[in-house]
Amino acid sequence: MTATTADAPPPDPRLPKRRGVELLLLVGAVLISVYGYAAVGLARNDAVPPDVAGYGAGLGLLALLAHLAVRFRAPYADPLLLPIAVLLNGLGLVLIYRLDLETPKDQAAPTQLVWSTLGVALFIAVVVFLRDHRVLQRYAYLSVAAALVLMIVPIFFPAVNGAKIWIRVGGFSFQPGEFAKILLAVFFAAYLAANRTALAHTGRRIWKLQLPTGRVLGPIVAIWLLSVGVLVLERDLGTSLLFFGLFVIMLYVATGRTGWIAVGLLLAAVGAFVVGSFEPHVHSRVQDWLDPFASIDAGRGPSQLAQSLFAFAAGGMLGTGLGLGNSILIGFAAKSDFILATAGEELGLAGLTAVFLLYALLVARGYRAGLALRDPFGRLLSIGLASILALQVFVIAGGVMGLIPLTGMAMPFLAQGGSSVVTNWIIVALLIRVSDQARRPRPDHVETGVIAPMAEDGL
Repeated sequence: MTATTADAPPPDPRLPKRRGVELLLLVGAVLISVYGYAAVGLARNDAVPPDVAGYGAGLGLLALLAHLAVRFRAPYADPLLLPIAVLLNGLGLVLIYRLDLETPKDQAAPTQLVWSTLGVALFIAVVVFLRDHRVLQRYAYLSVAAALVLMIVPIFFPAVNGAKIWIRVGGFSFQPGEFAKILLAVFFAAYLAANRTALAHTGRRIWKLQLPTGRVLGPIVAIWLLSVGVLVLERDLGTSLLFFGLFVIMLYVATGRTGWIAVGLLLAAVGAFVVGSFEPHVHSRVQDWLDPFASIDAGRGPSQLAQSLFAFAAGGMLGTGLGLGNSILIGFAAKSDFILATAGEELGLAGLTAVFLLYALLVARGYRAGLALRDPFGRLLSIGLASILALQVFVIAGGVMGLIPLTGMAMPFLAQGGSSVVTNWIIVALLIRVSDQARRPRPDHVETGVIAPMAEDGL
């Protein structure tokens, strides 16, 4: 029998596009960044910086171009993702500019602005040319091959600050591992989506954990072990921890089995103990974490971690004010690993909480977009990309605050680092594309109200 209009349920209500809301939030994000830039100049030189109008116009133009790309190519995308990214990127530029005033011979803000422009350009390219995120599923094995190549190449270049994670050619340098994390997320999502049934319902049960067969689990475990092994050789503990966490989270989401979380935590603890005990570079960071004030007692002066803790303490509840802190005493990593200490000292606990809430909202909206999708690949990809941001924030903030040992990663959008800011803009672009697909009206709802049978998207 054919369903009629009278007995068929009504179609889903059409969701508003919310592009006007996005534009208003972008205006607010740019104004907050410009205000911060002007506040630094007033605090340091008792005058508004002469180029504040140019800074505001440049950031506003980038935000407008990104907004237009979303408005015309992803009209149903989540309206919060782009404004949050613009605000975090703008705040990062303000903090780097503030620290540049303490290091006249090392100006990082202009370079960071160039990298941010490149990141926004790639954001626009992804939004415009990637019509459907499911296209990426076809290139799963190409993605993992490219990721492994990107991680292996830095081994042949000299170490920088104890880690071989950089490629330097002349005055140009970038960190390939930043791009590898996106490629690995694509591979994990594609493989787990194609084998999620076998991973969840086959294999041998050991205690309360049902292990999949080796034929199904073996390839992805091998890729993960190879990637982590390369990173250990490069002494890049932070990225190896990120890849491990990404693998465990996506495996849990694909199978729905909480036992993988317990296994992941156990393996992480064992691996951290082994590497922290026998690798000198990592062992020194563990020792500094266990007693951050040991260098003061030994008469060598405060370590970077100790200076960071002093900066957080000096900030108090409301902070010293932009431009009025002393976090530059942290040393060479003040603009990268420890830039969060500057935010904590000059914005206080209140400002730092606001920054963390922005990250939390960005991650939550990424999860929401993934959970709203029907295709397993898109769901896993969105959750994986959002988890990358969440893990980075946790690892970096935990290290700078003394909760866990330092790992040497860049705070998303805030810290100095061209590879990092470009990669994070690509992640936001992919989340924009996924959220547009998730909020877009379903094509199976016809005008008569007759609803066609819903079939799960094929793999």
